[in-house]
Amino acid sequence: MSKRAEVLALVSVLVGLAPVTTYAAPVQVDLTGWTENGFRGNNGAGNWTVQPGNDEVLQTFNGQPTAFFAPGANDQGSDLRGTIRVETSSDDDFIGFILGYQDAEFNSTSADFWLIDWKQGDQSLAVDGLALSHVTGDVANTPSANDFWEHTGTVNEVQRGSSLGSTGWVDNTEYDFDLSFTDSLIEVKVNGTTELSYTSALNGGNPFTDGAFGFYNYSQSNVRYAGLTEEVLPPASPIPLPASLPLLLAGIGGLAFLRRRKT
Repeated sequence: MSKRAEVLALVSVLVGLAPVTTYAAPVQVDLTGWTENGFRGNNGAGNWTVQPGNDEVLQTFNGQPTAFFAPGANDQGSDLRGTIRVETSSDDDFIGFILGYQDAEFNSTSADFWLIDWKQGDQSLAVDGLALSHVTGDVANTPSANDFWEHTGTVNEVQRGSSLGSTGWVDNTEYDFDLSFTDSLIEVKVNGTTELSYTSALNGGNPFTDGAFGFYNYSQSNVRYAGLTEEVLPPASPIPLPASLPLLLAGIGGLAFLRRRKT
């Protein structure tokens, strides 16, 4: 092998030391096996019916806070996309999502999950618009669901939507949503616009606990979540090349030059 070929081979090996990671394309979310949790153990507060194809669900009850999720799932490091649509004009209450949810946390004395809810109209201390709240503490023994209605007590509102913070959803209108969830970032896009972006630094430096993605309704019927896909997110900070690699490559090039001079 010539000296030039030896140098090129060594450079190839060194460059190969820098890891190259590929990520899977978005995959359809299969809702088979997902289940409902109702406020304070009132399972059945919602009627969640998975539709043909298993990537959409219709919730038809007007009742207490209710969530639909995959039991035991830990979805941090993922991005969930799909559409949401209210298929009635008879009400104006809450639709949305939960993040970092563990089984039965709607009936927990030490809950710790995140709520993204969107109300259509102002009503008795509940205001219209999209918001992010941290649900913590004794949900099981709260006197009523007023905490979820008013964003008080165990439901601590931390951020409102950038353009939808005081704008309700519209009847019979389909919205694209995009939820990103890591231990340091919760980000929500609606129709391609970033509405919520909340970091662990804003959470007192505390990372977000892991758990499931889920869908959420409160006092709102006929809500359809459809076309669901999930994608693994890349690491927050890509792994850099070794700092010494450029100097090492320059040195190898210099040695090759000197060898050519000597010959």
